Amino acid sequence: MTQNNLRNLRMAFVFPGQGSQAPGMGKDLAEKFAVARQVFEEADDALGFAISRLCFDGPAEDLQLTENTQPAILTVSVAAFRAMQDAGIAAPAFVAGHSLGEYSALVAAGALSLSDAVRTVRARGRYMQEAVPVGTGAMAAVLGAELSEIERVCVEARGDQVCSIANLNSPNQAVIAGDTEAVDRAVELLSGVAKRVIKLKVSAPFHCALMKPAQDRLASDLERLTFADPKFQVVTNVDARITTAPAELRDALFRQVSAPVRWVESMQLLIENGVDKVVEVGPGKVLSGLMRQTSRDIKCLNVEDAASLEATSAALAARDVLV
Repeated sequence: MTQNNLRNLRMAFVFPGQGSQAPGMGKDLAEKFAVARQVFEEADDALGFAISRLCFDGPAEDLQLTENTQPAILTVSVAAFRAMQDAGIAAPAFVAGHSLGEYSALVAAGALSLSDAVRTVRARGRYMQEAVPVGTGAMAAVLGAELSEIERVCVEARGDQVCSIANLNSPNQAVIAGDTEAVDRAVELLSGVAKRVIKLKVSAPFHCALMKPAQDRLASDLERLTFADPKFQVVTNVDARITTAPAELRDALFRQVSAPVRWVESMQLLIENGVDKVVEVGPGKVLSGLMRQTSRDIKCLNVEDAASLEATSAALAARDVLV
């Protein structure tokens, strides 16, 4: 069996979503790995401007703009994945991505081209930002509350507005989104039942019904894309379901814009399918933290620069049985 065909059947690669961005991300990868540098060059060419410079140097306020954040995180994540491949790390059995990260997962799996993906997520970010006027939507993280209680409060708080669960991140963490007034009412009600409720500094209320205009605008973009059969099994976070069908992958990307991210269910599905190692591929360690909240039995690793790639490669070499 050649190196390129090595597969770890108990490993999954997971790809981060919006919120993991920081100036400087990807720079070390581009400096030390030719394959990573090629990813940034391809993304720059596809977008018609230097997303690489924005990743490497900022400024932070420009990187925080949703239409920039989304292609930036995707590019860094794919660069990290290609560096892993170049280093000889075995392929996973499964891939998954948190919201935006699902595009990174599909590029890694060969289901989407990098050029198509970066152009699509830049448009996706713009559509999501333009769907709701700035200041009229909000999101809040809810820690240490029962799902049924969060759902009950959202119903009570929404009135004739929107307030719903946007992210189910771990057994201890959910995020709500909707109209600012409704979310504020929910935050007040949840303060009595949750361990902690935190209003998030976000530019729009993602993954709720207010994103329907963005979803509708994205539909034609997705229809123009060519989806290939993925090399790995994909867990779609809108359904927390495993698929390799291109039509289903396209539909999942469409529906996820206004639907909740079912991340904890997606991670539990991986565990049920025998996964015992998860590698977070891309900037930050947010998903590793969420997995540790979900299961302490899963080995969590990450790759975002040369040092973490070396550490992850060594850890996998020490533990893995490749089949």
